Amino acid sequence: MRAVVLEEPGPVDHLKLRTLPVPEPEPGWVRIKVEAFGLNRSELHTRLGLAEGVTFPRVLGIEATGTIDADPDGVLTPGQQVMTMVGGMGRTFDGGYAEYTVVPRSQVVPFTSRLPWETLGALPETLQTAYGSLTTGLALSAGQSLLIRGGTSALGLATAALARDIGATVSATTRNPDRVRVLADHGVDHPLVDNGEVAPLVREIYPEGVDAGLELVGTPTLPDTLAATRDQGTVCFTGMLSNQWTVRDFYPIEYLPRGVRLSAYGGATAELPPEVLQHYLDRIATGEFSAGPVHVYPLDRIRDAHRDMEEGTHTGKLVVRL
Repeated sequence: MRAVVLEEPGPVDHLKLRTLPVPEPEPGWVRIKVEAFGLNRSELHTRLGLAEGVTFPRVLGIEATGTIDADPDGVLTPGQQVMTMVGGMGRTFDGGYAEYTVVPRSQVVPFTSRLPWETLGALPETLQTAYGSLTTGLALSAGQSLLIRGGTSALGLATAALARDIGATVSATTRNPDRVRVLADHGVDHPLVDNGEVAPLVREIYPEGVDAGLELVGTPTLPDTLAATRDQGTVCFTGMLSNQWTVRDFYPIEYLPRGVRLSAYGGATAELPPEVLQHYLDRIATGEFSAGPVHVYPLDRIRDAHRDMEEGTHTGKLVVRL
């Protein structure tokens, strides 16, 4: 099979397209024939040497979409459409940047859809993280207000769509004034240009602050996101678009505004139940729901895709179609 191997951290030319043996699943694991996989900041962090606990050489990829190719226990039928994500993929065992990947059956989500594979491939990690952030991280409910910091990322656009679906009012930020229209076109009620301090802009709209904040940029903007949130509101730390996620000399009483709660969401396959995935796939198929634009690459252009991800060339999700 063809696979993308990172032998050691470094620039994009460290990503090598190799021919490897097709992996064999052990009991409790399944082999997936990969049709498409999305790119994620986690893989950029691994390539740059910022991720901990990764062993090399490694086939990257914390998600994959395709069909069951083999299940030694006979639980899942060959040909069944599935998505898989996280759980050590691309970090402690080989991930989805390959024509075949082997994963624990416990982190496989079955589904049925006639959507194009490139559309399906954009969803596993993005939909799981958006849904988990809004439910586990924020417990967002209809009628509440949400601020998304890093709104034109694939995760930001998907989260805005899910939040609107819940019945929330959404504000979202972009550092690029030319992308304000992108936010508006994807249902954001209050697009905001981020100059590093959006709390004053937010409080012009919501004098007491928003009910909930989703931090996707990282620790550089977290204090300002907290400042934009009301007393008894909640901020969920989920993303690290800035590649910075550590707060030095963290003293909670000084760092956290009075009464504002800070939570975090790290992601797990179980946070995306099969019925939730199927619900949104069906709605995408009817045109009732969109998780944002998709930009597609072949496997032999993985370096171009990683370069575009690192430079923020596109809004929306980058997907490799095999």
